[in-house]
Amino acid sequence: MSTIFAVLLVFVGCCSNVVFLETLVREFPGCGNIVTFAQFAFIALEGFIFETNFGRKKPAIPMSNYVIMVTMFFTVSVINNYALNFNIAMPLHMIFRSGSLIANMILGIIILKKRYSMSKYLSVAMVSLGIFICTIMSAKQVNVGTKGSDDQGVYAFLHWLIGIAMLTFALLMSARMGIFQETLYKQYGKHSKEALFYNHCLPLPGFLLLSSDIYNHCVLFSQSTPVEVPVIGQAVPVLWLYLLLNVITQYVCIRGVFILTTECASLTVTLVVTLRKFISLIISILFFKNPFTAWHWVGTGVVFLGTLIYTEVWTSICTALRGIKKAE
Repeated sequence: MSTIFAVLLVFVGCCSNVVFLETLVREFPGCGNIVTFAQFAFIALEGFIFETNFGRKKPAIPMSNYVIMVTMFFTVSVINNYALNFNIAMPLHMIFRSGSLIANMILGIIILKKRYSMSKYLSVAMVSLGIFICTIMSAKQVNVGTKGSDDQGVYAFLHWLIGIAMLTFALLMSARMGIFQETLYKQYGKHSKEALFYNHCLPLPGFLLLSSDIYNHCVLFSQSTPVEVPVIGQAVPVLWLYLLLNVITQYVCIRGVFILTTECASLTVTLVVTLRKFISLIISILFFKNPFTAWHWVGTGVVFLGTLIYTEVWTSICTALRGIKKAE
């Protein structure tokens, strides 16, 4: 029952989060920093109360290791959200982040000296190809969609390339963080909820570097159209309401993933998260009418097919079916 509840949390939380995030980004494309700060602050507050018991509970993993992990996590989160300022469409953003399998495999081979089966290499090649197709098609749309002189078109394209470079860096850094977490959990045991709290609490002082941008967006959000909230009977600027809903749905999504990691095998978690990304992508395309060509669909299909092959879901299904037949 708890597994079904966790899956519902992941789908409802993450898919709703995409809607609120894209609404904010469309209104103010540079709002990535305030969104990241709000998410970090909310999850840190919840963890401080319920996980650390107002700071009275000592961490199971040494703080020095958390400092390293948090530096990587903060960098990945800020860069992923800040990349949206560089003309990166939300569908491409989601597809690109689906390439975490590639980064994990490359760094696993280099750092952990891992070796994989041919099906794993095939799946990673498919994911790489799918992301390449979507990226090339999006690059063409940047050129076509830029009106004005050739210089403006070149500037827009270079601006977009910076965003792609940021996403690539964040992808590799995220994979490195995953390997670091894997080694920590082997040494000290799994403490996912504790790690969730410290990953969101310790980076908060880092947002002082982004304080001017966050303050400017606070002012812009406060100037948005007010809407009345039925529960409190007060008028609230609509963008603050969207930000609150974004933060809550992000928390629901993360909590769902946390429950899944404690209740299910990693294969199940990967499959659920992959399906969630696909549904989020469909919502982004249909709800916000984002440009999505036939080639984008081909690229997306190749990415998710490659992901399913990597997780060996087909093998698991066949094994389960054979078990059912033998039982009969």
